[in-house]
Amino acid sequence: MYIPKHFVIDDPAWIRSFIEKNAFATLVTVLQGELFATHLPFLYDPNPAPLGTLRGHMARANPHWQSFGETQQLTIFTGPHAYVSPTWYETTAPAVPTWNYTAVHAYGKATIVDDPAAVRELLRDLTNHEEKGRDPRYTIEGLDEDYFAHMARQIVGFEIPLVRVEAKAKLSQNRTPDERRRVATILGGDLEQLMTELPV
Repeated sequence: MYIPKHFVIDDPAWIRSFIEKNAFATLVTVLQGELFATHLPFLYDPNPAPLGTLRGHMARANPHWQSFGETQQLTIFTGPHAYVSPTWYETTAPAVPTWNYTAVHAYGKATIVDDPAAVRELLRDLTNHEEKGRDPRYTIEGLDEDYFAHMARQIVGFEIPLVRVEAKAKLSQNRTPDERRRVATILGGDLEQLMTELPV
């Protein structure tokens, strides 16, 4: 990913928080000589340090998993983004429109999770993570065992130990502090929070 120096983020806590808040990502690899992408929810495990591991699953009918172990995977996490008008700057100098956005690219080779107990744990962890704060009646443990076993056979669990992570936050860092505050206020919401809480 092209990252000018103004926009590089190398703070591990920021990156981890970003991945966890934007966990629905795009997994990209080369499959049979062509680029192939799948959109999936991920869980982030900080171990092993320093970069951690991504955990996920996909439909067994999806051929994407057949590339696992053979080539590196790229997982793209994207966050808040928005158009920025040059009219929002206070300067009288010429300026052009741009786009503020946030992204993390994570790289590593995926390995298939075969052990039934590990697959159950993966599905339980993902379900519990997404169901927290919702109706507590739905749990993996509450499913009929035959039904669960049938459904588990239809998916492929996997883990991606990360070997490289790139993080970019293009949030007007190349503008003056006053202009950044103005842009943040106009954009509001998640982008305003990100712009005011960027790691130094």
